[in-house]
Amino acid sequence: MKIGLMQMSDFKIIRKDKLNKKYFNDWVLDDINDYKCRYNVYYGGGGSGKSYGAVQKIIIKALFNKRKVLVIRKVGNTLRHSIYAVFKSILGKLGHAFAENKTEMTLTLFNDSVFLFKGIDDPEKIKSIADITDIVIEEASELTEDDFTQLDIRLRPREEKYPQIFLMFNPVSKANWVYEHWFLQARENTKIIHSSYLDNKFLTDDYKQMLEDLKNTNPSYYRIYCLGEFATLDKLVFPIIEKRLVPYDEVKNMKFFCGMDFGFTNDPTAIIWGRYDKTNKAIYIIGEYFKRGMMNNEIAEKIKSLGLSKEVIIADCAEQKSINEIQRDGITRLKACTKGKDSVIHSLQWLQQHKIIIDERCSGLIEEFENYTWKKDKKTGEYINEPVDNFNHGIDALRYGLEDIRNARVVRILNKSDYGFY
Repeated sequence: MKIGLMQMSDFKIIRKDKLNKKYFNDWVLDDINDYKCRYNVYYGGGGSGKSYGAVQKIIIKALFNKRKVLVIRKVGNTLRHSIYAVFKSILGKLGHAFAENKTEMTLTLFNDSVFLFKGIDDPEKIKSIADITDIVIEEASELTEDDFTQLDIRLRPREEKYPQIFLMFNPVSKANWVYEHWFLQARENTKIIHSSYLDNKFLTDDYKQMLEDLKNTNPSYYRIYCLGEFATLDKLVFPIIEKRLVPYDEVKNMKFFCGMDFGFTNDPTAIIWGRYDKTNKAIYIIGEYFKRGMMNNEIAEKIKSLGLSKEVIIADCAEQKSINEIQRDGITRLKACTKGKDSVIHSLQWLQQHKIIIDERCSGLIEEFENYTWKKDKKTGEYINEPVDNFNHGIDALRYGLEDIRNARVVRILNKSDYGFY
């Protein structure tokens, strides 16, 4: 692709009229040469193209100015099939060659600009990287505010002009740090860009229609997921949870549990596991897995790869056929939960009697806890004893996984004195 360049001081910028518009959304072109703000916040709904647009901008910047770009997600092993693949796809479409180190997950351009992909869950590796010129943070709401502060401190290039941080995320809960940090007060040196599926000309008609259908079937989810609006912070089912790193040594002697909720097209299959501290009435969630569109054989293989195949896993009893098929594929300790009258509310009430600690790397479950609210009676405006059927797939899996522990009864061994013998 032949691109015309202009000079901005000693920095090269791109003539927008020389870019092939068929590769870019209009709002991306409007922003492509704006390097004046250190913080660039891209937020909005699913399918908006916000991550794609942010990556297009940083690639264009790096193609014509030598940059050292650190690309971040909370958990490193989620990078390869998400933002890493986006970078490779865009470079391919722009027709620019790059050298790839698959093991280290680095992409190097002809001008020695380099993109390094790291997880914030390995902070020591990040500390060793010097002279970073730009930072790209995918799913920024997964990070903690302290994570972001540490990255912000790292961005101090010696000579390169216009250091920038790009943050991309879907807004969900106002309880998440990104809301207070970027939206409750004016921030200097910051540009905020909102987009939704309505701004993405590359979506198929079928996908757009699927999102449009949510207007009628689930209007609150449509506003949050499709339009990219922050959820109104309503009365949470679990108003207090603890989010932090949970070291294995802290929980290794506690009872293990694992639960699974099935999903497919609109809802993900969710697998949640953790440890139960009976003495202190504490529930530790230490692992999660969410994915849509999984066939039963794929679920079985994922359970094996997660190292859970020998554990008791309790799944939604409404999917007995799926349970049987997964058992046939080697997950023999998978079993169905038992549901009865008011089982949801009873299990939630039991959970509420415990301290809940979630490993901060379980971003999907944290998102659910921060958005799981009680229903409100439309006539009276009063809350009722029933949760909203949203943001609950991981929480449902958690309820199932703890069923045996919840229903356990203390068995006392009788001795002679119990029968009147001495």
